[in-house]
Amino acid sequence: MKKHLLLVVATVFLAAFTFEKPYEEEIREWHSKRINDLKKEDGWLNLAGLFWLKEGDNTFGGDGSNNIIFPSDHSDAFLGKFVLKNGNVTVQTKDGASVFEGEKPVSTLEIFSSTGRPLVLKHKSLRWFVIQRGDKYAVRLRDLESPYLKGFAGIDTYPISQDWRIKAKFVPTVGKKITIIDITGRSYEQESPGQLVFTVAGKEQHLDATGNKDRLHFVFADQSNKHETYGGGRFLDAPGPDAEGYTYLDFNKAYNPPCAFTPYATCPTPPKQNRLTVAIAAGEKRYGDH
Repeated sequence: MKKHLLLVVATVFLAAFTFEKPYEEEIREWHSKRINDLKKEDGWLNLAGLFWLKEGDNTFGGDGSNNIIFPSDHSDAFLGKFVLKNGNVTVQTKDGASVFEGEKPVSTLEIFSSTGRPLVLKHKSLRWFVIQRGDKYAVRLRDLESPYLKGFAGIDTYPISQDWRIKAKFVPTVGKKITIIDITGRSYEQESPGQLVFTVAGKEQHLDATGNKDRLHFVFADQSNKHETYGGGRFLDAPGPDAEGYTYLDFNKAYNPPCAFTPYATCPTPPKQNRLTVAIAAGEKRYGDH
């Protein structure tokens, strides 16, 4: 009898251990991938500039007399000009400028239009492409030798706890739009597939989602933003609801927006309905001084 009891206790302990360990490993692996993604060529750590284009000609290069000034230690003085006309952007390079699309040298090339995907150009360690924000257009510059990338030493996180994996009820809001304001002050509307309702520390909370019903995305603020986490809020993703209308918010996977790492991003800020009344002591903590 005593031997049987010991076996039961050992089985329960082992089951608890094997359940907890894979979960913690999952979160660590998720965070490790997140760090690697930030470091990639298309990650956020190498952003080196955001230059708004005016209609017409916009000269660029490392010399200070250009309209758009690239880092002089990684750029020739005069590379050419960007021409913005009616929402289309063409680049015209100077003779002999080492500007490439992939391995092809560029002389004159349309790099942005409303009907096509923006092209990435390169010069030495620099990479750039055009983005649109409302009715404005900008050149987003990357530098593979960026000090933000070289100085990156990881992101502090809260201890992993399954208490922050919270069951939430999905309430569909078909046709609803959320007004999003980015850090530049520009506003735009996004479709919201639904709202999640959940409880933290005995208090009911609500988050409006963007994305789609199968993959929910949230820009949220909470009371930890005042001291321990990024002041502009954080991001969180969640799977769509199950057949009974429930999903899980895993705040261990709450992560900083790009603006936490670079001054050259244009991040959305949390809409007022996504400002939680509690502190979420989970996920990524504040990074740097941005």
